[in-house]
Amino acid sequence: MTIERPLRREAPTLEAVAAEAGVSRSTVSRVVNGSSHVSPDVVLTVNDAIERLGYIPNRAARSLANRRTMAIALVVPEDVQRFFGDPFFSEVMQGIITVIEGSDYVLNLQLAKPDAPSSKTIRYLLGGNVDGAIVVSHHSGDEFFTRLDATIPVVFGGRPFHPETGDSATPDNNYVDVDNSAGAALGTRHLVDLGRRTIGTIAGPANMQAAVDRRDGWASALGEAGLDASLVAYGDFSMGSGAAAMRELLERNPDIDGVFVASDLMARGAISVLRSQGRRVPEDVAVVGFDDSSAATNGEIGLTTVHQPSRQMGTEMALMLLDLLGGETTERARVLPTRLVVRESA
Repeated sequence: MTIERPLRREAPTLEAVAAEAGVSRSTVSRVVNGSSHVSPDVVLTVNDAIERLGYIPNRAARSLANRRTMAIALVVPEDVQRFFGDPFFSEVMQGIITVIEGSDYVLNLQLAKPDAPSSKTIRYLLGGNVDGAIVVSHHSGDEFFTRLDATIPVVFGGRPFHPETGDSATPDNNYVDVDNSAGAALGTRHLVDLGRRTIGTIAGPANMQAAVDRRDGWASALGEAGLDASLVAYGDFSMGSGAAAMRELLERNPDIDGVFVASDLMARGAISVLRSQGRRVPEDVAVVGFDDSSAATNGEIGLTTVHQPSRQMGTEMALMLLDLLGGETTERARVLPTRLVVRESA
């Protein structure tokens, strides 16, 4: 009797990857070996083909340990001024560093362009210099980062936004976030409960998922109360942009008596404008912020704000990435709760 054995699937070769990616064998070899003489687009195309075929480079098969750099990149797609001026980032970094210091990894900081990373940043992240990455403050214009985890493990701070589909659901990305929509609704309901009826919002950038969620939470709470939700101005999470947005809201509707602001720094800017125009806070205009950062308590008046556990967010991101690097099974999404902290501004 003849026993038919199932055909063994041959391991994909370098040539197969080249054919799949539509490039030469030498190009695939350069990508696999981390050469900087390959364009970022080609690197992504080749790595996508490697993932689809399940190709394992010979150097990885020989020794996985030899490929480890014991380095992690903390990537922040923001300019230097915003990174060092916003207390949110220092809180997140403290959480990350606390975990990384207890591991064998070192942490490398990479500040990238808000709209798109430079070719140098891309070459660094794809060139075998780090074992994994944490991306904080992701914008819709830098979708490169949402594809980076085809090459190395990546954890995002906040849900990444996929502009090519318009879908904020990210089943293929690992992330840690807070419930931004629920938090914004909580802060807005507080204004409604205070009897405010003309409630505007100073929203964050429309190309960031957290900002979109906070704006939507504000609108949802106003809809529940039967109030108008058209009084929106936008900032970039900085104090100056909050001031400019507050001036815009006052010009559009001088009768505004409440404002939900998507960050504490923007709320500080808003309060400065209100006071400069003779509006009392909270008697004339009540203000609620978001973050519960040091900016909430550093001004002349304590800021009522939505607390987000920024330091815990950093801790959870670092723990998730270490699990991924260690081959552990981990949930793709961790969403942390928010709570309202009532002070003098509302």
